[in-house]
Amino acid sequence: MKCSNESSEAVINAVGKNARRGFFRKTAIAACVLAMSGVTTFGVMSASAEAGKPEKTSVKFGFIKLTDMVPLAVAYEKGYFEDEGLSVTLEAQANWKVLLDRVVTGELDGAHMLAGQPIGATIGFGTKADIITPLSMDLNGNGITISNAVWADLKKKLPTKNGQIVHPIDPKYLKEVVDDYKKEGKTFKMGMVFPVSTHNYELRYWLAAGGINPGYYDPVKGDTSGTIKADVPLSVTPPPQMPATMEAGTIDGYCVGEPWNQQAVFKGIGVPVATDYDVQVNNPEKVFGVTKKWADENPNTLIHVVKAMIRAGYWLDEENNKNRMEAVKMIAKPIYVGADENVIANSMTGTFEYEKGDKRAAPDFNVFFRYNATYPYYSDAVWYLTQMRRWGQISEDKPDSWYLKMAKQIYRPDIYAKAAKELIAEGKMKASDFPNFAKETGFKGPQKGFIDGVVYDGSKPNEYLKKFKIGLK
Repeated sequence: MKCSNESSEAVINAVGKNARRGFFRKTAIAACVLAMSGVTTFGVMSASAEAGKPEKTSVKFGFIKLTDMVPLAVAYEKGYFEDEGLSVTLEAQANWKVLLDRVVTGELDGAHMLAGQPIGATIGFGTKADIITPLSMDLNGNGITISNAVWADLKKKLPTKNGQIVHPIDPKYLKEVVDDYKKEGKTFKMGMVFPVSTHNYELRYWLAAGGINPGYYDPVKGDTSGTIKADVPLSVTPPPQMPATMEAGTIDGYCVGEPWNQQAVFKGIGVPVATDYDVQVNNPEKVFGVTKKWADENPNTLIHVVKAMIRAGYWLDEENNKNRMEAVKMIAKPIYVGADENVIANSMTGTFEYEKGDKRAAPDFNVFFRYNATYPYYSDAVWYLTQMRRWGQISEDKPDSWYLKMAKQIYRPDIYAKAAKELIAEGKMKASDFPNFAKETGFKGPQKGFIDGVVYDGSKPNEYLKKFKIGLK
C-alpha cells in the first residue's frame, strides 16, 4: 500500500514496527487518510508499567501552525508517545477559539494552548470551562513586527551604535510615530492573535512601557473589544494570516509567534522591532491543556503524555540546541507548520533577523526545556492573571489569595512531578534535569528582565499592579 504523502508512509512504517498484521493494515489505512488531510497519527502497542496503564490509549491533540507546536511533533516523530503506549493523532486547528472549543466539547483530548487560555476559560473570560495545564511547552518565541511604511518613519527616530539600530528598541520612539498619526487624523492599528494570548499581553506591555495606552476591556458592560481609551487599538487575526493582513493595510503591525515575523522579513513587507525576550526575559508562552474532567478520568494517560512531552522538550534543547535543524525540517512539513525551512530556521536555530540583513544572535529566542521551561509555575499563572486585571478582563479587584487559589486550580505541577519522577526512575532523565521537587514552592523568586524595569513578585500580585502608570490598579 502506498500514500502520496511521504509523512504518511513514515507513519505507516512506524506503526508497523510494533503491530500485528491486522492492526497494521487498519492503522496504516487510517494513517494514510489522515496524513493526506493534514492530520498525523502514531499507533503503538506497549507502555511503561510504572505509571499505570493509560486509561485511554488512542488520543487526538490539536495545535496551531506555529513553531512552538514543535514539542508535540517531536514527541510523535521521535517515538516518545509510542514509548508511553499511546496512539496519538495530531491535528492542525483553524484558530485558537476553535481549538479551545473542541477541547471543551471532547472532540480533542488536549491541545497546544496559549498560556492564557486555561486561565481565561477557568475564570470565565470568553469560553467558560475548567481547563488545567500540567506542562509548559516553551519560553519566549514571539515578536512584534511593523509595516515598512511605519518602519520608515520609526527608523529616523532611533539611536544607532556602530552603524546598527540599538536593540531592544524603546517603545517611546513608536509613541512619536503614533502621535504623528493622530495629528494627521489617522488611527494606528495593531494585531494580536487572541484576547487571552501572550501576544496580547506582551504587545500591551511593550506599548504601555512607551507611554502608549493599548485600551481596556469592560466585560461587565459587554465590551470585550479591549479598545476603550486606546491610543493604539488591537484586533484579533489568526497567526498565519498576520503578514497578509498587514500587507493589505488593515493593521500597521502585529505581535505573533514564529515563523510569521520572519515571514514578513522574507517577503519584504515588514520589520520586527522587538522579540518577547526583549519585553520579558524567559516569559512563559504555550502550555499543554486538557479539561479537568478529562484529567480526572484519565490520570495515567495524562502522566504518559507529559512524560513524552518532557522528553521532547529536552531533545529540542539538548547539547546547545544540536537537534534544532532536524526539528526545523520536521515541522516545515505541511501537516505541521508548513513554512519554508529557512524561515523557520531563522529563529529556531539561535538567531533572529530584524531589518533585512540585520540578523543577530538570539540563543534563547526559543526555549523548550532549559531554565525549567516545562515546569508549570504558579507564579507564571499569577502573572497572566495580573495582566488580565491590568487591562480589565478581570473587572474587579481581587485579594492576593484569589490569585494564588486560581493558579493552583489551573496549573498542576503535581502531575508534572509524577511524570518527571517516572522518567528519572526509568533512567531516561536525571534528577538534576528538574527542579528540586521536595523544596519547590511553584513560585519563582522576584523576576527582573522586563523592558520597563518593573520587578515582578508572584506572591504579591496587587503590589505589582500598583507599579504601572498605565493600567487598572
